[in-house]
This record gives sequence, structure tokens and C-alpha cells, in this order.
Amino acid sequence: MTPAQEIARRRTFAIISHPDAGKTTLTEKFLLYGNAIHLAGAVKDRKNQRATASDWMELEKQRGISISSTVLQFDFAGCAVNLLDTPGHKDFSEDTYRVLTAVDAALMVIDAAKGVETQTRKLFEVCRRRGVPIFTFMNKCDRPTRNPLDLLDELESVLGLQSSPVIWPLGNGPSFKGVFDRRTRQVHLFERVPGGKFQAPVNVTSLDDPAVRDKLDDDTYRDVKEQLEMLDGAGHPFDLHAVQHGKQTPVYFGSAVNNFGIELLLNGFLQDSVPPAPRKSVSITVPGAPAPTTERVVPVDDPKFSGFIFKIQANMDPKHRDRIAFCRVCSGKFERDMVVTHQRTGRQVRLSSSHKLFGQERETVDEAWPGDVIGLVGHDSFGIGDTLTTDRAIVYDEIPRFPSEVFTYITNPNSGDAKKYRAGLEQLLQEGVVQSFSAKNAPPGATLLAAVGPLQFEVVQWRLQSEYNAESRLTPTPWTVLRWLEIPDRLKDAKGNFDFTRLIVATGVSFGADKFDHPVVLFPNEWSIRYFTEKNPELKLHELPLEQTKT
Repeated sequence: MTPAQEIARRRTFAIISHPDAGKTTLTEKFLLYGNAIHLAGAVKDRKNQRATASDWMELEKQRGISISSTVLQFDFAGCAVNLLDTPGHKDFSEDTYRVLTAVDAALMVIDAAKGVETQTRKLFEVCRRRGVPIFTFMNKCDRPTRNPLDLLDELESVLGLQSSPVIWPLGNGPSFKGVFDRRTRQVHLFERVPGGKFQAPVNVTSLDDPAVRDKLDDDTYRDVKEQLEMLDGAGHPFDLHAVQHGKQTPVYFGSAVNNFGIELLLNGFLQDSVPPAPRKSVSITVPGAPAPTTERVVPVDDPKFSGFIFKIQANMDPKHRDRIAFCRVCSGKFERDMVVTHQRTGRQVRLSSSHKLFGQERETVDEAWPGDVIGLVGHDSFGIGDTLTTDRAIVYDEIPRFPSEVFTYITNPNSGDAKKYRAGLEQLLQEGVVQSFSAKNAPPGATLLAAVGPLQFEVVQWRLQSEYNAESRLTPTPWTVLRWLEIPDRLKDAKGNFDFTRLIVATGVSFGADKFDHPVVLFPNEWSIRYFTEKNPELKLHELPLEQTKT
């Protein structure tokens, strides 16, 4: 197979959803079709059955949710599929955002009884900013649902996303009898038996076909016929170009838990989604070069290898206690034992321990192509956002930063665990599980942690205890907002210092610094931000750091 053929068959995507929409169940069904697993875990009864392949952390198994994003890879219908499983829980982390930088498409799972929910909107916005194509799966059609036309309307009114149904439900809840493929004009019938039951698709010219009409009661038949006539007359026609540019979403209906409509979804997604796309390299100065390189787009068929680190995870395998850096290949061909430049340090690094990941299981990877995700073991210097390449003129700046929303102090209550506590906390901070800041008047020995969801603090405590045998204590803080502070040079003294005592602040406001010593301000509420801005007009506040320096 030629390099172009290898690249063209890659599909790299993430599944995004609100909690309990059925994302993990859908992931399992995809893996079953790809022969990647042979037993589906039970989402609702994890104590009695094995946990899903994508949930490897014990805390995830106990709580029945996905906390950290996992990479799952399998082959199906001639495609090499890289599925990045993202947390859907309301207390997800920046890890979720970072994973979406490594995909070429997203599959949005919606509970058809609830419609678009808050968490779905957040993740959708991240995809929209990047122009990522989005496919939509309306799940749980075997239960009572909202009117499917209302669901389509909500996609457009709430998300501003044009919708074009590919698969349409025949009834819902007790009256759900199957789905109609609007492109092939085939009906796939559903029988309500344990685990669902497949029947061969029925070719029909209309819903009046006896094979279909006999299955539908009069009310369902009338509703479905009116809905399809409305779609044919006033709905958006399927536009592949619009889909692949994130302007239109194909919509599918089915039931993940009953494995119904899933193969239609998977086939349609792989057919209409895009292969790996070119990535933009930022302007940099190459040592020894006469001038800085200009910003350029790196094509996937560029012969030079390049990729970026979007996730770091330690202790996935308790037996090995190692650290894995997940790298998205962007151009060229990866070959095990190849020597690349680690752009941030400028060092030459041999990539000898490379793996294909499947939950906790791993398999040595000898080669990989653009779109693939590989796990690199044994490189403690790798950080999130780092570029690895054989072309020193390529540097990617793909990882976004997001303002933290929750804060807490963490301390070590047992002085005998000090060494283990420091080692564990340093590793978790390097992984990006949470952010850390220094804060004025912080309790002795305390580190200020910040995250986008409070569950991440529980993850930190759990991993410190389970992986490093180190206890920790969390102490609430009064702050709800953090802003980076831009101080004009004219306000600093000769040594570059600034007198913070001259500022007028509201009660509860405090100051600190990030790990690069950039000043930050901590606010208890939005009112205190407005007061600070009004009383100190010569200073500027920013949601994100002015310099995106990476370590």
C-alpha cells in the first residue's frame, strides 16, 4: 500500500456528549464491530460485569464515568480508525479540550429524550472554533423521545448547525419499529428482544410497502410519513462539502444499548468523514538559519515526519509505573527507533519505545502514518504541546488554554510522605491534570490548584493515594475567577518590580503567579472583577496568559 493510500484510509475522531447520553456504550459497540473486543461492558451494572475497554482508571470503574481521555484503535471496512474517547462528565478537565486538537472529526451523541444539553454545547464550541466536522447520533430511540423534528430544530437554534438526517426513526419508545435510510431507501426493522435483533434491510419504494406498513400502528405511520414528506420538501439536502467543513451535520437515529443503527452510523461516518488534514506550523527562528521561518501549512504527504504531544499519562499500567506521551502524527512516516528533534529543547531523541494503545493494553508499533496516535514511553522531558519532527522548521501550536473555574489548596498532612507526595504532585501537574499557582498568604506548604471541573481535584487525591501511597488534604478557597495581569513597564521600578499595595481592590481579592512567574489576580466573583477594572484602569486583565510558553 502506498503512503497516499495509508493516509487516505485513516480516520481519527472523538465522541463528545453530555453525561449519560450513551457515549461509552456506543464506543463499545464500535469496538465490537472492529473486532477489537468480544464482550461489551455494561454501563449500568459495572459491579457484576467487566468495565468498558476505554475506562482504565479504577476511579472511573467505581463511579461509572470516563474521567481521562483514552485512545482506542481498530480496523473496520478498510479504514484504520483512531477513536479518542473523551470524558462526558460535567467535571471533565482540560484533557478533554486537548484531545479535540488531535482529531479530524467528532461524533456528537445526544439523548433523544433530552436534546442538546450544557456539556454538549461546551464541547461543540471547541469543535466549531477548530472547524471540526461533526456527525450527530440521536440515541435511545427505543425509549420515549422528543419529536425528531424538534431535535433537528434545536441543533440549528441552539448550536447554529445545519442538520441533514441520513437515518430517520420509525416511531419511538414502545412504538419504535426501526429506521429508514433516506439515501438507500431501505428500512431496517427492530424487534424488541434482549440485546436487540437484526433483520436484513428491506428495500422499499415508500412506507406503504406491506413489509413496513404492517409493522407500524396507524398513528406512528401517519407521523413518520408526514415527517419524511416535510424533510423531503423543506429539509436541508445532504451536502458533503458542508459536512466536511463543519457547516452541516448528518443526523442518525438508533439505540446504542440495543446495538441498533450503529453499523449504519459507523459506515456512514467512515464514508463521509475526512482523512487527516494539513496542519499549520508557526513562525520560528531555526538556530543557524539566516532568518526566521515563515508560517506555513504542512501537508500530510510531506516526507518529513512531524507530530505533537497532546496528552501525557503516567501509571496506566501499575506493574510498570511508566509514563506515556500520546503523539498525533501530522506528516511523514513514523518508524520505530527513528531519531527526531524535540523542538522545545532542541535535542535529538530516539523514539525506540512506541506503542499502540487499547485501554491498558499496549502493542509495539513499528510504523505509523498521519492521523495515527502513538504512545511514546520513557521520555520524561516531553510536555503537552511539544513538537517532534525531522524538519527543524516545523513547530505546531495546537494546544489551547482555557480559564480555570474552580480552585483549592492541597497540602500534605503526613510529613513522612513528603517525598512521595512531592513526586506524585509534580507528575500530575506535568500531565496537566490540574494547573498550579502560587498565592500570597497561602497556608504553609500549600499549593493552589486550579481546574475546569472539581472532579479533577478528586482525581489528584485518588491518584496520589493509589499510585504514590501519599495522603493529601484539600482546603476550599473563596475564589471563582482567575485572570492574568498585564502591567505596563512604566508602572514598574528600575528592577522590573511592581508595588501591588498601591492597587485598589475589593474584599477577597488576592494576587499570585503562574509557574512562569506571570502575575495573576484571584477574584471571589464577577462583581469584584468589574470593581478592580474600574479602580485600576491602567492595568489589563486577561483570561489566558499573554505568553503561551510551554514546559
